[in-house]
Amino acid sequence: MAAEALAARDRIGVQDFVLLEDFTSVDAFTDNLKKRFNEKLIYTYIGPVLVSVNPYRDLDLYTTQLCNEYRAVEFFKLPPHVFAIADTAYFAMRSNRQDQCILVSGESGAGKTEATKQILKYLAVVSENSHDVAKIKDQLLQSNPLLEAFGNATTTRNDNSSRFGKYMDVQFDFHGAPVGGHILNYLLEKSRVVRQAPGERNFHIFYQLLESGDAALLKRLHLEPNVKAYNYLAMTATHKESSETVFTINDGKQYRDTVNALKVLTFSDKQQAEIFNIAAAVLHMGNITFVQNSDDSAPAAVASVDTVAVAAELLGVELKALRSACLNKTIIVNGEHVRSPLKREEAAYARDAMGKSIYDRLFSWLVATVNRTLEVKRKDTAVIGLLDIYGFEVFQKNSFEQFCINYCNEKLQQIFIELTLKLEQEEYQKEGIQWEQIDFFNNKVILDLIEDKNKGVIAMLDEECLRPGPVSDSSFLDKMATGIGSHKHFMCFELADRDVKKTIERDEFRLVHYAGDVTYNVEGFIDKNNDLLFRDIKEIMQQSSNSIMKDVFPEAEILDKKRPLTAGTQFKASLNRLADILKSKVPSYVRCIKPNNKKSPVMFDDTLVNHQVKYLGLMENLRVRRSGFAYRRDYTYFYQRYKSICVETWPNYKKGTPAEACQKIADFMGWNSTDFKVGKTKVFVRNPRQLYEIEDRLAQRKVEIVTLLQAQARGLSARTKFQKIRAAVTIFAKNWRRLVAVRLRKRRRGAADDIRAFIKGFMQRHEEPNEYNKTFVKIVRRQWLCYTLAPALPKSVLDKSWPACPSVCKQTSELLKPLHQRHLVRQYVRSLAPERKQQLSLKLQCSETFRDRKSGYAESVAAPFKPSRLEDDLTQRVQEGVGKNSTDGAQIMFSDHVVKYDRHGYKPRPRIFAATPSSLLLLDPKSFAVKETHVLDNVKSLVVTPHLDGLVVVSLNEVTKANKGDLILSSERVIELATLVASTCFKRMDIISIVPDEVVHHLPANKSGSIRLLQGALPGIAKMSGGLTATHV
Repeated sequence: MAAEALAARDRIGVQDFVLLEDFTSVDAFTDNLKKRFNEKLIYTYIGPVLVSVNPYRDLDLYTTQLCNEYRAVEFFKLPPHVFAIADTAYFAMRSNRQDQCILVSGESGAGKTEATKQILKYLAVVSENSHDVAKIKDQLLQSNPLLEAFGNATTTRNDNSSRFGKYMDVQFDFHGAPVGGHILNYLLEKSRVVRQAPGERNFHIFYQLLESGDAALLKRLHLEPNVKAYNYLAMTATHKESSETVFTINDGKQYRDTVNALKVLTFSDKQQAEIFNIAAAVLHMGNITFVQNSDDSAPAAVASVDTVAVAAELLGVELKALRSACLNKTIIVNGEHVRSPLKREEAAYARDAMGKSIYDRLFSWLVATVNRTLEVKRKDTAVIGLLDIYGFEVFQKNSFEQFCINYCNEKLQQIFIELTLKLEQEEYQKEGIQWEQIDFFNNKVILDLIEDKNKGVIAMLDEECLRPGPVSDSSFLDKMATGIGSHKHFMCFELADRDVKKTIERDEFRLVHYAGDVTYNVEGFIDKNNDLLFRDIKEIMQQSSNSIMKDVFPEAEILDKKRPLTAGTQFKASLNRLADILKSKVPSYVRCIKPNNKKSPVMFDDTLVNHQVKYLGLMENLRVRRSGFAYRRDYTYFYQRYKSICVETWPNYKKGTPAEACQKIADFMGWNSTDFKVGKTKVFVRNPRQLYEIEDRLAQRKVEIVTLLQAQARGLSARTKFQKIRAAVTIFAKNWRRLVAVRLRKRRRGAADDIRAFIKGFMQRHEEPNEYNKTFVKIVRRQWLCYTLAPALPKSVLDKSWPACPSVCKQTSELLKPLHQRHLVRQYVRSLAPERKQQLSLKLQCSETFRDRKSGYAESVAAPFKPSRLEDDLTQRVQEGVGKNSTDGAQIMFSDHVVKYDRHGYKPRPRIFAATPSSLLLLDPKSFAVKETHVLDNVKSLVVTPHLDGLVVVSLNEVTKANKGDLILSSERVIELATLVASTCFKRMDIISIVPDEVVHHLPANKSGSIRLLQGALPGIAKMSGGLTATHV
């Protein structure tokens, strides 16, 4: 059918992407999907792989009649359909007794769940039937609504999104009748139980209970039909109206479907009651809140015991035990049980962990119970496996769940490519065609990065979770940066270059997946991987009167002293088991695509679809398929369709076999042995272009045959008409050649005039403008402006270069040069950040004051000035100390370590200097008590020397016994101190005085002292005979 549909390919696209001409272009791939979507054709093949686009409407594609039409029909005989995939797998399983599997993948809202349902429906319709078989079929089909109730939820992308991965084995006897099944579930999104994103809902079962309409049930479960009454449901209700009610989902009807599914799957009435008790208990647990007094170290207390009592009743545990488990945790230290009370935040964490764990274990118990119902002990069965699993996910913020999901897709992509190549190779060997090695991207390097036992991301995460001492998400990120930082598929902020740092935060890392780069936020990785549940909770749940709770919290788990496996390690192990299962079966693939985020049946978002095509690896699959032969059909079909185009095979070939006839047709088309192969039962054509050529040739040949039959009757008329046309063409050609010759002469004459004028203009180029040189001058000016000056304009303010100009452009050049310089200066000034402008202002004031006047200026001005030179842990303490002695909000303009010298005796004392808008303060570096305070109004000047020393004297206007006289300080950053204090506190630089010879400081009672300036080997300040001495080099 692929070949027969080529005539309409421009309108509806090709129904097999292998026949796409531009098979390397994602845009061409998407455009073909769009053409078919607009024509309500949602299915397209890539060889044996089915691509399905969600139509968001009922297209009447899944009737029982259509099931029967696809039954036992060759794969390419009918248009692409999910029934064709199911039929191929079913009849391959029956005829070869070989296990099959169908992998359904795609992102949320792409239609994976619906595709899985239709595959199960098809298998139920076409398989053998009897009373017992009908019962098994019903149970297999009813497992879907049950698991959807507990495992599906409404998201912003999909009203019925599966929040877990599911692999189902359907077992068939040798008659082809289903006799049992088995389900494996992967990575339930249990965090949804306690927290949902804006506009999304919790799992369906909670809303089904509230909308059940069963007053007796609601009373027994202590529930009221109000979503906002429950914290686990109401937390996102305000973000979006549909977070409470989804109009495409009837919660009341689905509750009845869930109850019916439980009955069909032989759940007892007691089990059903216990299941609903547990679900309701989880809702009530969300309403348990905690209080704590103002002391952060005080233990938490339950705000309302009534809520705990309801949860305890539904869980079948004692109120006192549950209340204690919510408020305490027990740890084993040296073999002894030590109980530790929890703070409010810890108690809330324990409550949420308990809710998530109970719901997750309930879901796993449901799957295990369904498996016991579907279990078959016969060994002579064959299997068709259905894998409905999450697709590649990239959100605004990607966490541990997205990491696991994308790791799963990496694993499946590797299996997909390996099995695709394997099937290709087997078909080639079966037909006797030489296998050609196909190059493809092997994502094993990415899988090794994630799952390597020693240096993989999961191994490092486990090691960080298990190591003693303080552990945090940031320490895990640091560990990865150290251990795998050199890996080309790993990147984090610490290792990124300047451009990449703009796209990644400090608490994020990036993995280069096969489908593209994904940035993960490490927040929560440690907690989610540990997935710890306090021992007290496990112990009380094991004592529950609810039989399900006792099953899901086995006593052996409590007695086992080994640390439980982390979530990442468990998921890795389950993926490896899934890989082994898939590799043991013959695979078929359904790739589901969502056309838009609006759930619209008429909208096709090319960008969104392009992303999904990339994430699903469809282009990689197409490239692998096209690396071999694009088209393959059996001899008879090929021969009967194309025999008319070759003289030797038309109307019939009687000299040999159909295979030889096919070879004759290929020879006629000029195909060489590389582009065309004849196998044992099929012909192989390498390129779609060849198929288009032979189709065009066939269409042409049909016309030729019809023309041949009409040739004799129309020959004379055609010849006469031809002769008339030839005569007319001859006359037309003669006149046309004359007209062309006249136009050519005119054009040549004009060109000669232009050349002559240009030469004259060049000769008179230095004269005043005239009719000869004006054109030349315009050309010279344009040439200089557009092609000489424009590319060579200076790009920096410091670049003073300017291209030389011809004499006619000299005036223009003189005007443009200063204009361009001003433009560059303006651009530079506008580009400066406020902080940079402030720094430049300070440096300018510093330069005006100290340049060429004080040694050490160049070294000081090279580094940015900072308002604080204290260590981070001292800044807050200094702030507090200054705040107690300040009336202006304790705003510190500058702070640094200094040495203060006594006015009498010059004894050095370490101090912390702090300047505020109203005063200068000295603080004790140990106690942070304020030792001295000098108001700015009493400061006359800041005296420094011109030499390389740290001396600065704060000269006062009024010297009293209280202020003890002028302040003598030594600072390693004297220029920075003086500049910042003068600029920010005094708002003027003339407060700074530079004394070249001797510094005089004043004491009370009109006394004074002097500081001598001497030259020495090393700079410094020291007490010597006669006073204080500042030594300079």
